[in-house]
Formats: sequence, structure tokens, C-alpha cells
Amino acid sequence: QVRLVESGGGSVQAGGSLRLSCAGVGSTYDNFCFGWFRQALGKEREGVASIRSSSTRYLDSVKGRFTISRDSAESTLFLQMNSLKPEDTAMYYCAAGPCGSYPTLRSYPYTSWGQGTQVTVSS
Repeated sequence: QVRLVESGGGSVQAGGSLRLSCAGVGSTYDNFCFGWFRQALGKEREGVASIRSSSTRYLDSVKGRFTISRDSAESTLFLQMNSLKPEDTAMYYCAAGPCGSYPTLRSYPYTSWGQGTQVTVSS
């Protein structure tokens, strides 16, 4: 129901940083989860980070390296990615949808998706 647009992807060397942005989340904020997902070639899509109100949840492999947040107007979703590894190489998607009381990394509640932005990390 909402158009989400990601930006900020690119190619970096291992150890580098990228900040992904997702525009269009402001109109679907109440009772919604917002999340970042990724899909590498030949692998299943996996949830990376999710936020619902002030609560967040992270994939274990990115804890301490990635941070999900919103801007002050809560119109844009961000994913700050530090200490990037080759294993982080994937197409990254932002998503939004109605959910329960907690953020979730499962795909089921998310009904709106962005077009994706490619992140490539070289060794």
C-alpha cells in the first residue's frame, strides 16, 4: 500500500561502512513494524533488523555492527552498517507492515517492500 524506496547501496572493501536509507515510511508508522531484509545469490531471504516503536531486533550475525533507526520526523528508515564483511554481500530491501507487539525478522507481517539496493563487500 506504500511505496518504499531504498538508497545508499554500493561496493566497499571489508571493514568499510555504508548507510542505507528507506523513504516513504512516515505514512505507515502506527502499529507497524519496519525492517531490513537481505537476499544473497543462491540463499533464502533473511531478516536483518526490525524496529517497532522504540523496540529493535537484530540478526545475531549483525549485532554490534548494524543499527536500525528512524529520523526525527520518522519519515525515513536507516540501516547503518559498520565493519562490513564479504558475507554481508546481498540485495537489501526495506519493508513495512502491521505487526504484533514486538519487532520481527520474519517476512510474514511485512506487506510493503522496496525495490532493493545492492551491497557488495570485497575482501
